[in-house]
Amino acid sequence: MNNVFAKTGSVRRLQCLGISLLAPLVFSCGPTEDKEEKSGEKLLVVTTTTQVTDMVRSLAGEQVEIFPLMGPGVDPHLYKPTAKDLAAFGRADLIFYHGLMLEGRMADLFSKASDSPPKTYAITSGIAQDRLLQPEEFEGHSDPHVWFDPEIWRDCVDVVRDALIGAHPEKRQFYLDNAKSLKEEIHAVHEWATARIGELPKDRRRLVTSHDAFNYFGRAFGIEVRAVQGLSTTTEAGLADRARMVDYVKKHGIKAIFVESSVNQSIIREIARETGAKVGGELFSDAMGEPGRMETSADGITYDLGTWGGMLKHNVNAFVDAMK
Repeated sequence: MNNVFAKTGSVRRLQCLGISLLAPLVFSCGPTEDKEEKSGEKLLVVTTTTQVTDMVRSLAGEQVEIFPLMGPGVDPHLYKPTAKDLAAFGRADLIFYHGLMLEGRMADLFSKASDSPPKTYAITSGIAQDRLLQPEEFEGHSDPHVWFDPEIWRDCVDVVRDALIGAHPEKRQFYLDNAKSLKEEIHAVHEWATARIGELPKDRRRLVTSHDAFNYFGRAFGIEVRAVQGLSTTTEAGLADRARMVDYVKKHGIKAIFVESSVNQSIIREIARETGAKVGGELFSDAMGEPGRMETSADGITYDLGTWGGMLKHNVNAFVDAMK
């Protein structure tokens, strides 16, 4: 597997340097006229990925004003903050980011500012190290795609809950109640997904995708996972990677392989043509779907693709339906 954290050239080095140099400027802002532009008395909360935004929205509701950096289909490995984003950093009361290097060099900016206004929180910071996947090929870094293991994702709720209570103590019970409800929902989705995947014979529980985003999903639900390229989409699959995947698909007679919503789909479609496997559908990996876009599964369950639960249900249904 390729070195997922390697620099990709002088342009990328300059971009990373630019972000690091902006850090003291962005986070040294005290109360300014910009801060007074926030609507009403609501806290301004900046969030990074769609998964982080969904968790904050589930806990805070209308109590805060959320400024999401990334929308549906946006790859967090490649995202670069805009001028508007940097202005929001300076006005924010709280910043929630995923962590575990999912946001790349932008996470360095957040971690260096964690003890000064605005307060910044990596929602994965409370996960015990022994629960994180650390494959040798990731070169000492943990796999960041923890939202695909519901039990781990449920534990991330505590970080967001406690940060919101610290910033908004008069709403303590509101945040406690919402956190409890969200944890119960995550548990229910986990049980549903376990039962749905259990409909497949064990020899059909093989998932082939573009990049290594589904290892936690595989561990949580007993699925063998293979990807053409590595952990990060900043690297590209080589000819040897592609050839190995073709051999794997043919050897196991895999009937369907999957493209991802936030990753280039060409290599999977090429492998499908060469092996005779069908493209079983589009999975959500590093970004969720459009909020408010509803989908109904064959068993009559309707869900919102712009939520964590809806994203996971879509992926499970697509996988099971294609592999039956």
